[in-house]
Amino acid sequence: MAVPKRRMSRSNTRSRRAQWKAAAPTLAACSNRACRAPKPPHVACPTCGTYDGRQVVRPA
Repeated sequence: MAVPKRRMSRSNTRSRRAQWKAAAPTLAACSNRACRAPKPPHVACPTCGTYDGRQVVRPA
């Protein structure tokens, strides 16, 4: 098992941890021209229930 030889300084530890950031989810417009609601890509639209131009689920 790998074990560090020297203690890592606070500045190095904090610099490394500073890279962990929350990112906003990517949203795409619904392909349905009547809807155009923002939705996650590659997911059926929760507003109108269409995916790739066809009805796949009942709208919420």
